[in-house]
Amino acid sequence: MPRLPFTDRTQAGRLLAKQVAARIKDPQVLVAALPRGGVPVAHEIARVLRAPLDVLMVRKLGVPGQEELAFGAIASGQECFIDQALVESIQLSPRELERIVERQQRELERGERLFRGRRPPLQMQGRTVILVDDGMATGSTMVVAIHAARRKGAQTIVVAAPVASVDARDLCRSESAACICLATPVNFHSVGQWYQDFSQVSDQEVRLLLSPATR
Repeated sequence: MPRLPFTDRTQAGRLLAKQVAARIKDPQVLVAALPRGGVPVAHEIARVLRAPLDVLMVRKLGVPGQEELAFGAIASGQECFIDQALVESIQLSPRELERIVERQQRELERGERLFRGRRPPLQMQGRTVILVDDGMATGSTMVVAIHAARRKGAQTIVVAAPVASVDARDLCRSESAACICLATPVNFHSVGQWYQDFSQVSDQEVRLLLSPATR
């Protein structure tokens, strides 16, 4: 296990890239980041693999008052995952659930326009796709990303994250996705606790890192 916490997402991405490069040898690999936090991590992986980098738009459905804790997620292409047991445990009403989904759907559509601009999504059909985030607490966001990538025709799906809870890692494995995680610490409460600098990634930084000129 690497020394925790990580300095920031870039440092975590460089460490993770070494592990990914040791395991993934497919020359046709595509790296897909979950924005925003996954983009700096994925950028380092794509740089080491000399692979194309894209975003897979996924929006976390956060528990009111604890937004970093996801009870589900949505992705481009009408993909949606809801943890019904968690929804019932926090007593989230159907109307409140609907409002959260609608709000995140608007943000997802805004992100598609903002981050990719006029560039079309890179094709996943028949390729090995590495889905990257800065960490996984519940795994619900990544599950939606897995479903979306599979619907887009990905042949092999690999999940990569610097840190994850054991439950999140196992959930992704149950979706037949290989998982590369640097650390699965006990007493996992949130992704942010495992970073010294977990400041929000700006829209401008995402656009810069996704720019072909930057890569």
